[in-house]
Amino acid sequence: MNELTKPTVRQRPDIHVETEGEFAGWRTWTRDSFETHNGPFWHRVEEDGRVRSVFRVEKKHLNGMHNVHGGCFMTFADYCLFALASPVLQGPGVTVAFGCEFLDAAREGELIECDGEITRAGGSLIFLRGVLKSGERSLFTFSGTIKRVKWKPRTDAGAVAAT
Repeated sequence: MNELTKPTVRQRPDIHVETEGEFAGWRTWTRDSFETHNGPFWHRVEEDGRVRSVFRVEKKHLNGMHNVHGGCFMTFADYCLFALASPVLQGPGVTVAFGCEFLDAAREGELIECDGEITRAGGSLIFLRGVLKSGERSLFTFSGTIKRVKWKPRTDAGAVAAT
């Protein structure tokens, strides 16, 4: 692990750490209502410094064929981009590119895990790739690019915008 990928631990008000059940000790972001509604998605930094992300498939994640909906895989993969990038992102960012391949289906009750990596972290762009698995079965591969952004105040009722 080099200085670029070395994780930093910061206390943040927009992170919830689960205290009970299967995901006790895992983290999730509370600032994104879309992810909160579609998850819960979880992540943590392992002892070796790798970021691990997971979710347990519930009925709400399924399509009409009783498989995980493709949009759910895409939403989770986008969540994973930011979890994987968190050691180097160090502030807000936006997804500017995303590509994926659907390889296999998953069913209710399965644990979906992400294994991924930062392929390059530059001054404003972070490039990543990953695979979603259930056990040893690869389900979905993805790659994406995150752009670091700076926040500045907007003039309408105190809202903020990324630039």
